[in-house]
Amino acid sequence: MKLHTTGILVIVWLGIFTLHTTEGSVASQSMRKLSCVNLSAQKVDIRSIVSYEKQKVPVEAIMFITSNGIKICVHPDQKWVQNAMKRIDKRRTSKRR
Repeated sequence: MKLHTTGILVIVWLGIFTLHTTEGSVASQSMRKLSCVNLSAQKVDIRSIVSYEKQKVPVEAIMFITSNGIKICVHPDQKWVQNAMKRIDKRRTSKRR
């Protein structure tokens, strides 16, 4: 009888442990990096931008990252945004060589 009870307790414990670790890994996978929701209408000084990321969801946007680590979301169709992206891409390719 003791062996039967011990077996059930071990199975319950394993079930709880598995559920707990699965929830932890799922929660950590669903954590997303910062995403753009609101877009800035102001032009950013291109010289202060060091990088950018493209985003499609929840809104189509470009997230510029400044040398101070500030993240600014802008609409990708603006001419100055496209020029800034080209300039950053040029800097990236010249550093790789």
